[in-house]
Amino acid sequence: MNSILYPACALVSLLALVFKLRVIRTDRSPTQLGLVGNFFFLFVTFTVSTPAVWIAISRAVGIVNFSGLLSQSTVILSAACQQLVLLHLSHTRDVAWRKAVPRLAALATVLVGMVALFFTATSAGENPGDFALTRAKYYPAYIALYLLGYAANQIDIGVMGWRYAKIAPTPWLRRGLWLVAASLPFGMIYTGCRVADIVAGQFGTTGHPWEPIAQLAIAGTVLKTVGWTLPDWGRYLGAVREWFELRRTHRELAPLHRAVTAQVPEPVLALDDGADLRTRLYRRLVEIRDAQWALRTWMDPAVADAARRRATAAGLADDDLAAVVEAAQLKDALQAKARDRRPEALTSTPRIAQPQDLAAELVFQRKLARAFAESPSPQPLEPALPTSCP
Repeated sequence: MNSILYPACALVSLLALVFKLRVIRTDRSPTQLGLVGNFFFLFVTFTVSTPAVWIAISRAVGIVNFSGLLSQSTVILSAACQQLVLLHLSHTRDVAWRKAVPRLAALATVLVGMVALFFTATSAGENPGDFALTRAKYYPAYIALYLLGYAANQIDIGVMGWRYAKIAPTPWLRRGLWLVAASLPFGMIYTGCRVADIVAGQFGTTGHPWEPIAQLAIAGTVLKTVGWTLPDWGRYLGAVREWFELRRTHRELAPLHRAVTAQVPEPVLALDDGADLRTRLYRRLVEIRDAQWALRTWMDPAVADAARRRATAAGLADDDLAAVVEAAQLKDALQAKARDRRPEALTSTPRIAQPQDLAAELVFQRKLARAFAESPSPQPLEPALPTSCP
């Protein structure tokens, strides 16, 4: 699994690193620089952990299993970078650095201890596929110290991410931090597997049976990488979603627009071929309302009263009720105008609902279009009787 999983994680980390390197050309804040460091160390971690690279680096350095020390050290450094990012997101720069000092000092102590324990231990041979398992059996102190630093960092990152997500100033940052916090269980599963490795090693066995679980827990790192980059590329997802929503709304309003402007074409303005979708949708909203006002003199108040009673009996209220009433008025008015039959009593206003802004108007007109499509056609008007005999 290592030969596939680690290169895939390294690729994800590299893509995130390249993306962030572009960002820091214009933004070199501690937050962005911390993320660059995080993705760099993650890339090194997963690249070195790839079996072929693992052996090559250890041989080049001349120290057996040196790649294990390197990869686990970069894990700790990556976590340090993530802590710096969260501290600078949630505090002013001075406060962030003040809170970072004890954390960085603790991590430095962990790294020094790891190096000391690594070089004082006797090598058990090159083990690119199960370094953690072998170290747990022969060097429990080294692995225990590494797991202590790793777990403490993961808990700190998860808790800070959870807290700051509640007050994050932008939606995509909030969603990204939720993902960062959601990766904490994966880190705890990995830690639990490695602690079990240590225990198993003391009884003369290894943790190979649950090693696949530990490997799959690495997926939490990918989840965290997605969370850290989501504020940058998430807005593009939002733009795509908005475009599809505008297109769907434009299509939903088309039947209503055709019906009313066929009888009242005056509000329709010719648009350039290059007009964007938002402009076309805005014009469609305006033209529907203008045509509705023009049809006011053909609307019978009795139709509105009957539609309101039916809608109320069906349990509709507020804008849902208003949409049904306005749809019934429009259908009756279109038929009356087509037959040139004005009602005896006139409606004072064709509007039942009063949306307060463009967004609310858009939502209401979608309801109106659906109600218009579902509204039963009024009964055909009786032809007018002649006023005099021939």
